[in-house]
Formats: sequence, structure tokens, C-alpha cells
Amino acid sequence: MNLSDSTKDFISGTTAGFVVKALDHPFDTIKVLLQTQSTHNPTYRNAWHCLQSTVQSDAGFISLYRGISSPLLGSMAENAILFWGYSHCKTALGETPEHQLSLGELALAGGGAGFLAPLVNTPVELVKCRLQVQSAATAAAEVALDGGGAAAAARFQQYKGPVDVIVQTLKNEGLFRGLYKGNMSTLAREVPGNFVWYGTYEMVCHNMIPEGGTKADLGPATHLLGGAMAGAGYWTAFYPADTVKSMIQTTSTATGGKQPGMLETFASIYKQQGIKGLYRGWGVTVARAAPGHGLIFVVYEYTQKLLKGHHHYDL
Repeated sequence: MNLSDSTKDFISGTTAGFVVKALDHPFDTIKVLLQTQSTHNPTYRNAWHCLQSTVQSDAGFISLYRGISSPLLGSMAENAILFWGYSHCKTALGETPEHQLSLGELALAGGGAGFLAPLVNTPVELVKCRLQVQSAATAAAEVALDGGGAAAAARFQQYKGPVDVIVQTLKNEGLFRGLYKGNMSTLAREVPGNFVWYGTYEMVCHNMIPEGGTKADLGPATHLLGGAMAGAGYWTAFYPADTVKSMIQTTSTATGGKQPGMLETFASIYKQQGIKGLYRGWGVTVARAAPGHGLIFVVYEYTQKLLKGHHHYDL
């Protein structure tokens, strides 16, 4: 198959994005519900309680997959753009077959790729967050767990599905103040996050290359380990930005209310809950990220080998 390297990166990223999102979406649902619940009267005590309450709702286990169509397509597009952008950033920094970049330069290329991610991530995650929180808020209100469900449901109107979220958000809140709400928070997460993500992965791979060998000699065990460490690093780099983004995106301005900014939301969360509030949901997120991001790199590297005509992928 005569494809350019950037096309192979795009295809491999798309494949990896599909596989990992199909597996980790339930963890993401729990993360968003913990981040966006009422601070004064929280619905969930912890991640396990959130999981139990969500599964015990009328929709059952399927409620963990509420809103997956948008992030599934988004994950495919996000990873395609990330790996494509990473490839081009490495080329811009001078990588050639004869000249390999340093680990610092590879991390810098990752940060550069992170600038592209919000183009896809911001609207996709807004749709996902609103559907996830709406589902939980409705269930909470129905069983009268507490006032938190009704309060959360009041943040924005009821949506029929992903397309309806997009249509109603554009109609009532506009493109930049609506669909791209939380874009600066997403950017603040993606740039340092992908700097750490690619930097960590490349560092692990570099240290695992056998003497006299190359990166091409590495197997799935190394890619899984590198990806797992990269995923934990990504979400630890600036997790509060994701908490801020989730709060902003689930706050509607359709009725003319003031749009909360990134710094204003950050300060509000810190004032009410401290550091703990900014890192709410971090544990379940890292638990999801380690195997999930490990799988991203395993699928990406394996797809790369297939596209290059190499069918052996040994441990």
C-alpha cells in the first residue's frame, strides 16, 4: 500500500481512537458526573457510588454509554489529528531518517500537536458532557435522591441526542459562546498534556530499545507500558483545566446569563472546594487512562506495522 507517512499516521490514529473510546467511555461518564455534581449537596459520595447509582437508573448499564456517538467520532478524529500533527511537528523540528530528535524535541512536537486537538475536542466534549450530566440529573430528580439532580437539570434544557445538542446550542448560544465554550480550558489541558503524553511515551520506548536495535524492534508490551505511563502523565499534567472545562460546558447561557470564564471558574471551584475540588474525579480518570492510553499506542503501532506490510508484532 503506497501511502505517505502522514496518511499512515492519520489512519492509525483513527483506528486507535475508535478502539479506546469504545472501551473507556463508561469511565469518562463517571468522571464527568463527579466533576459537575452540585458542590453544596453532592449526589455521589465517590466514584463507586456514582457507578452504582448510574447503573441502577432506569436505563441500566446502557446509561454509562449515554452520548457515546459524539465522543466516538470525536476520538477517531482527535487521535487522527494528534498523530498527524505530531508527525508534521517532528518534521518541522528537523526529523529525518538520518536525524532523530531528542526526547525534549519530541515532547515539544507533542505540545505542538496539542494545539490542534481543541478544534475537535471542544465541541465533541461539550456534547458528551451535556448528555452525560442530563442523564444523571434526570435520574436523580426522578428518584428524588436530593436537590442536586434538579439543580443540574436546570443548567440547560433537555436534549434528544447529540445532533439536538449541536442544533440547540448553536441556535441558543452560538458557535464560539456555545459549541466552542470551554475552548481555552481545553487548550490549557491539551498543550501541556500532550507535551507530557508524547514525551513520556517516547522516553519509555527509548529506554526499552535493545542494544543495537531500533524502536521498530519494540513489541506491544513496551507500547502498552509507555502508553499507560503517558496516559497517567497526561491527566496529571493539568487536570484542573479539565474540571474547569466540564463546569463551563455544562453551564448554559441560553437565557442571557453571564458566561463564566476559565479563570473565574477556576477561582470559584478553588474557593468553594480547594485543591480537592479541582482534582475531583482524577482517580477514576487515571484508572481509565492508564490501560486506555496504553491501548491507543498498541493499536496505533500495530496499524502502522500493517500499513507498512509488517504482519509480525511480537512481545
